Amino acid sequence: MVRFSFAGHELMALAQGALYWPSRHALLVADLHLEKASWFARLGQMLPPYDSIATLSDLTALAAATQPSEIWCLGDSFHDRHGCDRLPARAREMLSALTARTRWTWITGNHDPGFADHCGGEIVEEAEVDGLILRHEADPAEARPELSGHFHPKLRITHRGRKLSRRCFVATERKLILPAFGALTGGLDATHPEIVRAVGADAQAQALVPVADRLLRFPLAA
Repeated sequence: MVRFSFAGHELMALAQGALYWPSRHALLVADLHLEKASWFARLGQMLPPYDSIATLSDLTALAAATQPSEIWCLGDSFHDRHGCDRLPARAREMLSALTARTRWTWITGNHDPGFADHCGGEIVEEAEVDGLILRHEADPAEARPELSGHFHPKLRITHRGRKLSRRCFVATERKLILPAFGALTGGLDATHPEIVRAVGADAQAQALVPVADRLLRFPLAA
């Protein structure tokens, strides 16, 4: 975990693509997209049906390492509003165990609006927590400091002739976009016009990549 400051709060970026908020003992993740494979299967595109178990295994390990009191999911936790109903028994057990031992909050996203949860936790559209706005998609008009997901940002660079891609956080003075945590999620280039629109044409916008005990910063204007 790598400490950094955002809007007066000390946060910690995790290499797994999650965020830890020490003062609240809170773990934040975005875009789990649980049951994405089963959604595609219903359309005739057969994918290995293990994405939910893989994602929840990673989240369980991260929760064991950080011991959070709260877990916040910043939207698109399920790939569609009925995804919770399709969870296999093992995945449901893993998720129920997590929600039972933490204060768990689901923030709804564009993929899972109005989903009915059967595994515990509270469902909200967005929240304000200690002066930070938590929502799924960044609002360009929002002046308050904001944490969000939605865009699955990835940093793509060429280094010594090799093309590299890493999931990243996108940060400005007032906006912080988390990468997708789900095992079966793609990514949008951090310099994509939609991300630029969401955070504003800020010359200080950066892609943040946590590596071991360092936080690599890449100015997006470059």
